[in-house]
Amino acid sequence: MKTVLIIEDDPAIITGLETSFQAEHYEVVTAMDGEEGYKAACKLRPDLIILDLMLPSKNGEDICRDLRSEGIESPILMLTSKSAEMDKVLGLELGADDYMTKPFSLRELHARAKALLRRTRDLHEPEEVTVGDLWVNLKTREAQKNGAPLDLTVREFDVLKYFLMHRNAVVTRDMLLDEVWGYEQYPTTRTVDNYILSLRKKIEDTPSEPRYLLTVHTAGYRFVG
Repeated sequence: MKTVLIIEDDPAIITGLETSFQAEHYEVVTAMDGEEGYKAACKLRPDLIILDLMLPSKNGEDICRDLRSEGIESPILMLTSKSAEMDKVLGLELGADDYMTKPFSLRELHARAKALLRRTRDLHEPEEVTVGDLWVNLKTREAQKNGAPLDLTVREFDVLKYFLMHRNAVVTRDMLLDEVWGYEQYPTTRTVDNYILSLRKKIEDTPSEPRYLLTVHTAGYRFVG
């Protein structure tokens, strides 16, 4: 579960963001004071920080600069007022990764947050993964089973990669739709099931009795390895 730290002094925004991120299965920590938020970021080193610029006791620019000077690399999504153009520029120069102006769309904020998390994940992902008789190069997008190349479509490889990055965890259909297909497309959960069936035919010895890509009843799937 990814941890999101929200540093914001508007109670309505705090409540809206906390509720929406919890609904997306994030662990959420909040702070309504700049100094409190800074200390929480140093202690938790969260996966993502949503940071308002105008805060009591310690403003967002100082928080951003001090976190980066401490070597904390958590991606930072700044929240700014519509007229604060120079604040945006300064925030990015101090180490923020992205910004949004208020008022903002929750849907767009979640899309940007997930893009930042993916970017961070990609920086730290291994080049190769071996599970049993499967070998996958995540950089060159090659896959083999028992040394023989697997002919995977672009989407099949993306699904396999997601499972490899979340081995042994339950992955829901909605998680796959969100992370692999994305907001700009509108497939159904049945689409996910069809891709799972296709992928099993290529990576399993006996697709009807899978040993890697297992079904978790009423929940989704788990890649065991």
